[in-house]
Amino acid sequence: FSADLYFVVIQFTHKVDAFVLVVMVNLPFFSVKLSSFSANMILFLISRRLSCSGGRNTQWFASAFSSSRGIITPISRVFGSATSPPSFQTKTSSLFFSTDTTWNNQSSDAMETLTAQISAKGNEIRALKEAGADKATVAPLVEQLLTLKANLASLQSPQQMTVTATNIVEQSNQKKLANDAPSTSLSVKVNEVDYKDVCDEDQYKKMGDMKIVMSRSQTNRKFVKVSQLEQEDTQYKPGDQVWIRGRLHSIRVKGGSCFLVLRHDSFHTVQACFFKTKKQQSNNEDESSSMIDYLKSLTLESVVDIKGTLVAAQVKSCTVRNLELSMERVYTVSKADAVLPFLVEDASRSDAEIDASQSTERPFPRLGQEIRLDHRWMDLRAPANNAIMRIQSAVSQLFREYLYSQQFIEIHTPKLIEGESESGAEVFKTDYFGKTVSLAQSPQLFKQMAISSDLSRVFEIGPVFRAENSNTRRHLCEFTGLDIEMAIQDHYMEALTILHNMFKYIFQGLETRHAQELSIIRTQYYSEPVVFTDEPCVIHWPDGMDMLRSKGFTLEGDALDDLNGAQELALGAAVKEKFGTDFFMLDKFPSHIRPFYTMPCPEDNRFSNSYDLFLRGQEVCSGAQRCHDPDMLVAIMKEKGVTVSKGLESYVDSFRHGVSPHAGAGIGLERVVFLYLGLDNVRKASMFPRDPNRCIP
Repeated sequence: FSADLYFVVIQFTHKVDAFVLVVMVNLPFFSVKLSSFSANMILFLISRRLSCSGGRNTQWFASAFSSSRGIITPISRVFGSATSPPSFQTKTSSLFFSTDTTWNNQSSDAMETLTAQISAKGNEIRALKEAGADKATVAPLVEQLLTLKANLASLQSPQQMTVTATNIVEQSNQKKLANDAPSTSLSVKVNEVDYKDVCDEDQYKKMGDMKIVMSRSQTNRKFVKVSQLEQEDTQYKPGDQVWIRGRLHSIRVKGGSCFLVLRHDSFHTVQACFFKTKKQQSNNEDESSSMIDYLKSLTLESVVDIKGTLVAAQVKSCTVRNLELSMERVYTVSKADAVLPFLVEDASRSDAEIDASQSTERPFPRLGQEIRLDHRWMDLRAPANNAIMRIQSAVSQLFREYLYSQQFIEIHTPKLIEGESESGAEVFKTDYFGKTVSLAQSPQLFKQMAISSDLSRVFEIGPVFRAENSNTRRHLCEFTGLDIEMAIQDHYMEALTILHNMFKYIFQGLETRHAQELSIIRTQYYSEPVVFTDEPCVIHWPDGMDMLRSKGFTLEGDALDDLNGAQELALGAAVKEKFGTDFFMLDKFPSHIRPFYTMPCPEDNRFSNSYDLFLRGQEVCSGAQRCHDPDMLVAIMKEKGVTVSKGLESYVDSFRHGVSPHAGAGIGLERVVFLYLGLDNVRKASMFPRDPNRCIP
C-alpha cells in the first residue's frame, strides 16, 4: 500500500471463518474473509508502519494470543520497547515470528544477563542468611530477586491480556468504530451500547461495552447488591430477574459455556453462567455465539452490569451459595486494563497458604509490600485489606459514639501553626505568605485552649504530621489522630476512666457489630480477639520497671529512660501473664521524657502525671494531666529550653485568664487498627501511607 498500514487483526476461532480487520490511516474499517483455521491457532496483533520507500524505518508492535484462555499482552508493555518483533510461545501452541535477527540476539543476551544476575543475587541472599542477617536486611534483596525473576519470565513467556475481537467485523458498525476509536489505540469499544431506559431495553443489544456513563439519563434499572441475594429480609428466590453491577473476579469460557464470578464490595461474590443455544433449538444461534465471544473478551477487574434470572444452585466458592445468575444481558461499564500489576486473588492469600504452596508444582506468588503500596487501590480490593479500612471507619465511629454519650463535643483545630506544637524540631515547614509555619504535630495546644474557652469536654479526629525519619513497622509521617481533652475535678484518673471505658466500647463494638469484617481479616491475617479487664488496669512506672527486671532486663540508674520496643513488648507480656489483659495503662512517666505541658508529680518531680496506654504490648495512646498554672508552665518551658513563640504566647495567655484543671490523650487511629488486628505493619492499616520513603500514591 502507498498509505500507512496501522493495524492488522487476525482472529482464529473454533470451526468458523477467520477475519482480518485492516485499519488504514484516514480510511474506514473494512474486513476481508479468509479460510477456516483450527481452534489451537494463535491470535496475533501486528502493527507495522510501511512507507513508500520500500519498508525502511519500520516500527513493529506485536502481541500473542492463546485461544484457550482469551488473553493477550502488548509487547510494548512487556518489554518497554516496540521497535522490533519478538518471538512468542504459548501453552497451547507456538508462533515464532521474526524478521529482525538483531532483536532476537539482543533478547538472548538480555536473558543470559538476567540469569546471571538472578544467580548472583541468590548467592548474596544465601550468604547473608548463613551469616545470621535479620529479615529487615534480607527483605530488600529478596524483592530485587523477585523483580529479576519477573523480568526473565516476561522475556520467556510474556504476560497476557484480553483482546476483544468479536462482532467488530460487522460491516454496519465498522465506520462508527473507526470514528470513535483513536487511531493510535489498540482498544476499541465493542458493540457500544447507549442504554438510556429500561423501558426501551428490547431495542438494545444484549451484550457490549456501555457508552461512557456521563449522567445522560437515569435508566430506571433496579440494581441488587450481591450481599442482598440471600438475606432473609429481601427474600430473593429462584426465578427472580435482577440487575447486578460488580467487578469481574474470574471467568472461565469453554466451548459453548461460560462461568464467571462477580464481586461486589470486595468480599461478596456470586456465580453467573451462560450456555450457548443449540442451533436446532433456536433461531438465535448467532446472538448466542456473539454472547460467548463477547464474554471471552472481558478482562478481569472490569466493572460490568449483568441482568439475569436467579437459579437454584450449590456454589461453594462464592458467598452466595444457594443461587446463581443465568445471564441474559452483559454490559461492560468500565473496562480494566488487561495487564494488571497483580491479581486480587494473589493479594488475598495468607502467608500460611503461600508457604504451603512453595513445595507444590504451582507455588503462589508472594507480593512484596512495595508493589502493593504502589498500586494500593488494587491491594485494597483484596477482601481482608478492604475489611481493614472498614474496621478503621468503625473505630472512628465508635470513638465518636462513646464520647458523644459522655457529653463531649467535636472540634476542628488549625493544622498550620506558627512555631511548633510540641516543642520538637521534627516538624514539616512550609511558606505562609512569606512567613515560615509548621504542619501541626497534634491539636494539643488548641484543645487545651478549648478548655479555657469553657468547652469542658472536647475531641477531634484529624490529620497529624510528624517529620520523624523513622522507617519502622509502626511509624508514619502522617496519620489520623483521635484526640480528647477534658476538664477534671481532682485527679487524672477521671480521664483514665473515660479512656478505659471508651476503648472497652470500641473493642466490644468491633466484635459484636463487625464480626463479618473481623472474620475475613483474620482468615488472611490471623489474630485472637483482644482481652481486656472490666476496670482500668494501671501500672505505675516503678512497678513496671520492677516487672521488667524480673524478666531479665537490666535498667540503668534509676530506670528513668524511655522504654524501647523490646521493653514495651516484654512489659506487655508480663502484664498479660500477671493480670490476663492485652490492654493496660502505664503512668508516672519520668518528667524529662515528657512534653513541657505535662503536670509534674506532686510527690516526686522526677516523675509526672502522665500515662501511656498499651495494646498487645505496644503504645497506642499517650496522655497526661496538663500543667494549667501559667507561671509553673513558663518555668517548665525555660527548664526544657522551649522558646516562647507568638503561638505559645497565646497558649500561655489563655491560662492567665483562668482555666479549669484538665487532662487528655492523643491516639493514633492507624496504630489502634494495626495492633487490634495483630497486623505486622501499620501501613496495612493506612489507606495511602506516608513514611520517609513514600509520598505517593
